[in-house]
Amino acid sequence: MKILLTGATGYIGQRLLPVLLEKGHHVVCCVRNAAAFNTSRFGNGNLITVIEADLSNPDTLKNIPADIDAAYYLVHSMSTAGAFSQKEEQSARNFITAIDNTSARQVIFLSGIINGKKLSGHLSSRKRVEEVLGAGRTPLTTLRAGIIVGSGSASFEIIRDLVEKLPVMVAPRWLHTKCQPIAIRNVIEFLSAVLLQEFSFGEHYDIYGPDILTYKQMLLQFAEVRKLKRRIVTVPVMTPRLSSYWLYFVTSTSYPLARNLVDSMRVDVVARPNELPQKCNVQLIPYKEAIRIAFDKIEQNLVLSSWKDAMGSIYSKNMIEKQLEVPQFGVFTDKKTLETKDPERAADRIFAIGGQSGWYYADWLWNFRGFLDKLFGGVGLTRGRKNKSQVAVGDTLDFWRVIYASREEKRLLLYAEMKLPGEAWLEFHIKGNTVFQTATFRPLGLAGRLYWYSVLPFHYFIFNGMIKKITD
Repeated sequence: MKILLTGATGYIGQRLLPVLLEKGHHVVCCVRNAAAFNTSRFGNGNLITVIEADLSNPDTLKNIPADIDAAYYLVHSMSTAGAFSQKEEQSARNFITAIDNTSARQVIFLSGIINGKKLSGHLSSRKRVEEVLGAGRTPLTTLRAGIIVGSGSASFEIIRDLVEKLPVMVAPRWLHTKCQPIAIRNVIEFLSAVLLQEFSFGEHYDIYGPDILTYKQMLLQFAEVRKLKRRIVTVPVMTPRLSSYWLYFVTSTSYPLARNLVDSMRVDVVARPNELPQKCNVQLIPYKEAIRIAFDKIEQNLVLSSWKDAMGSIYSKNMIEKQLEVPQFGVFTDKKTLETKDPERAADRIFAIGGQSGWYYADWLWNFRGFLDKLFGGVGLTRGRKNKSQVAVGDTLDFWRVIYASREEKRLLLYAEMKLPGEAWLEFHIKGNTVFQTATFRPLGLAGRLYWYSVLPFHYFIFNGMIKKITD
């Protein structure tokens, strides 16, 4: 069968794609920028077609093939600041209009569990999207999930940050809110099992794990699995804004995502039991087991996708192409070159930089810069990296984004996502036995120039030390 997969670069999409391919389906991946989507790691290249489309632009949806059998709608704007609800609704309208002009017999939508009259902005938006998709001619199947637990998921990484960084937590009272977490493996099983099953047409189902827990219990059970002793004290005085800042500074989440999460966490998210697990032959995975499975993947360096690597709406094709062209004029540069006796080992170090490996020299200065970035509303250094030794275009790497990565060319280009009065690039390139390391900064006005000169002394030590470690 021919299946359209939207959100193919997202956390869920990258997990679902190989499952669909294993079942022999031809998958049409709908992405904003085909050049930034590496399909080679999924294998079965003859079963993948990549099309460029932007759901907010109806004209681009003409690229959707007319002969598809079904479509997955796996896009959302929860981590985006501003009026994400209007954006989501309009994207859904554009999508269902396009799908109704194809031969598709089903749309499958992954939403959130809705069991309260007063919904958060995020869940209200999800419900509205479901209504828009359901108004189309193509039958809709909606799967509603709560907290998704898996390596690389936003919920898992936030819980991990809290538990591993804080021996004692002074936490908001919403930690007593109940939820019903589900393992990412079960989510993917449900998504693939309902494909073109007529009993699911026009229906919605809550999907869930076997455990109903408070967020406090989730944190403590996570600590138990990791063999960590943790104490949690809840206080009634934390406002939603303070709670959001608490999550933002302690974890790798962005502030808009933290705010939306806090809004959602104040309402119980407990599923309505149904017969879908039996119909789909899905064995529900307990919460603790889901954590163990996630860490097995992390320890084996087999994390398929991360919420942090999903390219945001600002990363359109034009934006990526623009960032690939590192400016030559009107910029400040710090260029370093050094010979190495072992180019392959130097390349290994370049492609392993950041995350747990650190930046090879004066990591405390990098950490301080990350702290300042968080203080001013940036992403900081807490995002780390998905894979210890490999990177691909679109991956996050601490407060950088991978714009170009070629092991064959021994070239890595990073674009800064930290708060800056300008734009910055960091490039590594090996030619022969020579390692080239170039930092480029395009200042914005006087503030940008003052910034460059203020950090220049630190750059001298940091960049010299970094290239020496790479070439050792």
